[in-house]
Amino acid sequence: MSVPEFLEAQHPLIQACLNHSDRELVYEFQQHREEGKYFAAIFCRYGGLSYVLIRNMARAALQTDYLFARVWRNIFFELTYFDPGEPNAAIGDDFSLQTWIFNKTALCINQEEAPSVENIQYAIDIASPPLWCYLQLSLDRLSPLHRLVLVLSQTFHWSDHRIFGFLESEGKGVSRETIPQMRLEAYQSLYETLPEDIQTIYLHSAISEGLTPQPSENL
Repeated sequence: MSVPEFLEAQHPLIQACLNHSDRELVYEFQQHREEGKYFAAIFCRYGGLSYVLIRNMARAALQTDYLFARVWRNIFFELTYFDPGEPNAAIGDDFSLQTWIFNKTALCINQEEAPSVENIQYAIDIASPPLWCYLQLSLDRLSPLHRLVLVLSQTFHWSDHRIFGFLESEGKGVSRETIPQMRLEAYQSLYETLPEDIQTIYLHSAISEGLTPQPSENL
């Protein structure tokens, strides 16, 4: 089982960030939450290391990818509160993001149990972990009804007829003809709330290749 190729590492926005130190990347990530390139750069720098650690523990490739995405989702949220100290050339070498990520990966391996392969919805070749993290944030910002329609149709592959029946039973008062429009509105809202640089790095190339990452609540 080889380490996946993180194609985003070749994007000019990421290449420019990779000139920063670890401390600078964490600081910029925390100070500029409207930009996703800093977290993506951290992922590109240390994603391979964490993948190798997880690969040695999981039984199947799909389970490795699932745990890998879980690790980086945890890192994404915990980095928000992590204190690396402000970037300063006079600061010594006591800061080690690599060690911190290594420990977070090991903790996840020990605490997380990968589900059976047939229950895993995540596919790393469709959406890299940084994209999933920002998609999750965008999904959380959707109205409850739009979120429900999007997840039922794209994650669980329910037909419009089945979605309408469910919403009707819940007293939502929508017609079956409005389901496609609601799904389109949900997609538009989802993408519009993504950071612009994340759209540029991930979605522009994905759309041109006919790939559309699907929202999921299974990670």
